[in-house]
Amino acid sequence: MEISEIRKQLPGERVMEAVAELFNILGYSTRARILFVLEQGELCVNDIAECLDMTKYAVSHQLRILRQGKLVRTRREGKEIFYAIDDEHVSQIFDCALAHVQEDKKK
Repeated sequence: MEISEIRKQLPGERVMEAVAELFNILGYSTRARILFVLEQGELCVNDIAECLDMTKYAVSHQLRILRQGKLVRTRREGKEIFYAIDDEHVSQIFDCALAHVQEDKKK
């Protein structure tokens, strides 16, 4: 492909900043662990905290960041709030990253 074609296809600065921010959000092992747990299904803060042996406060803080980054969504049931992976794209990104890292370990 020619340089001129590549330049035409290059996304705008705002899009690239959003991509960089996505990787920044994913750049913390605690958030990756939360996403792994949520890959198993929808859970409340208490259940996520128990799975990860963390405090509810610490999990809530990380969930807020994941929500702001549109990586997780919420659903209210009475007083309880349940968290889930936002959409299939998030699952695909996470699954690809996990597979890539695990593949490196097999070599």
